Amino acid sequence: QYTGSGANNLNYKRLHSGFQATYGYDDRYLVKFDLGYSGSDQFARDHRFMATPSVSGAWVASNEAFLPDSRWLTLLKIRASYGKTANDLLDSQRFSYMDDVRQVRGGTVTAYRYVLQEGLIGNPLYHWSHLELQRVFGIHEPLTADNADEIYDRCSEVLRDTSARGLMRRFNVKAVCTTDDPCDDLHWHEVIADDSTMDIKVLPAFRPDKAIAIEKPEFSSYIARLGRVTGRTLMNTDDAAAALCERADFFAAHGCLCADHGLDYCMYAQPDKETADRAFRKAMQGKPLTREEIDTYKTRVTVACAKKYTDLGWVMQLHFGCLRNTNKPQFAALGADTGFDAINSQSGVENVAPLLNAFAENHGLPKTILYCLNPKDNYVIGTMLGNFQGDCIPGKIQFGSGWWFCDQKYGMQEQMHALASLGLLGRFVGMLTDSRSFISYPRHEYFRRILCNMIGEWVENGEYPEDYEVLGELIQGICFNNAVSYFGMEV
Repeated sequence: QYTGSGANNLNYKRLHSGFQATYGYDDRYLVKFDLGYSGSDQFARDHRFMATPSVSGAWVASNEAFLPDSRWLTLLKIRASYGKTANDLLDSQRFSYMDDVRQVRGGTVTAYRYVLQEGLIGNPLYHWSHLELQRVFGIHEPLTADNADEIYDRCSEVLRDTSARGLMRRFNVKAVCTTDDPCDDLHWHEVIADDSTMDIKVLPAFRPDKAIAIEKPEFSSYIARLGRVTGRTLMNTDDAAAALCERADFFAAHGCLCADHGLDYCMYAQPDKETADRAFRKAMQGKPLTREEIDTYKTRVTVACAKKYTDLGWVMQLHFGCLRNTNKPQFAALGADTGFDAINSQSGVENVAPLLNAFAENHGLPKTILYCLNPKDNYVIGTMLGNFQGDCIPGKIQFGSGWWFCDQKYGMQEQMHALASLGLLGRFVGMLTDSRSFISYPRHEYFRRILCNMIGEWVENGEYPEDYEVLGELIQGICFNNAVSYFGMEV
């Protein structure tokens, strides 16, 4: 049993066996045959064991009579071989088939979590997994270590006859928004749009984080790429903002209806052009920036983007409050987005109001959804919504559903309790999930069940009339109709 480093930090086992035959003639000619048969936990489920045959031949030329004895050449041997080898030191490309390992992202595994299902009581992963097993695979018994192999095989059998489109139709999906970089050519969106057999809308969503995260080491190379894509020379902050706005027009032509900004914390600084441009120049030269410079650049570009979104009629989503890459050794071994992020206690929620105000003063406050990762911010956001509503748009500023670590029963309830207590739950656009899995649509059912249970308790307690016509319209609005109207989707 071995324990590796990096992605191989899970214990694993190897099994080796082999056969070897060697024949030599006259100390000059050698033939060797090897046959290995090995197994490793590192290999994919259907390929745990494999044979590794090889054959080799050698000629000891120095023993030939035509080669005279020499003090400087005592041995001359020529060897050739051919065979098959195996390597289970796969770094981050380990396949996940083990019963107690769960895949975090699609394909091969880039991060691992030990997940013994029996120990997950109260955890949303237990709820989601069993909803997916029931709704997608028709499996209703609990998943345990004892039946994991059997359930894996049953799921694999179902997936052989399952397509992504089939799953989307099965769960009555009407539209999907992908996450796309401003430099993306949206080629596959064009392919899907031209496919007459595709009856589900697949729309791009604008994610300009790389052009805004000026403190990241890859910022300068990204700005250079953005310049190449737009054919512009980007010399300052407003040049970068103009390039993003140009790409927003390109996205709008491909059906885009929303933008998504991911912020580690919500920033705000007076969007002073001189300070922002100084930050831009220093970042392009690889020089360190002050917090004021970082926030000034980010604020100025974000205000410009918000104005563009307002002109396009888009929805702007702001996600904030994440503390990223907390475990530096694991970050060095596995990279970003591999399970080492946390909730940020310093989310910058106090900057949400001045940021929205800057949008409004620039005559560019779009429809906006605010997602806070730290639940302590729920009441701050809930009270702030009413300060910026208007333009005859019902629920123009939205409090986004429980996100990431809060995307679970209690996180959803706390968010909706705050919204109901401080705003209008009836205008809520409902759940958003970024699970990026085609079998995760039951998570929307999970949300609907939690919502209906919560409202049902209020009705039972006499806090709302038992009027099922009104309640039905309310639930349908939160779960579907409000979002369709808010995003302006034609479905």
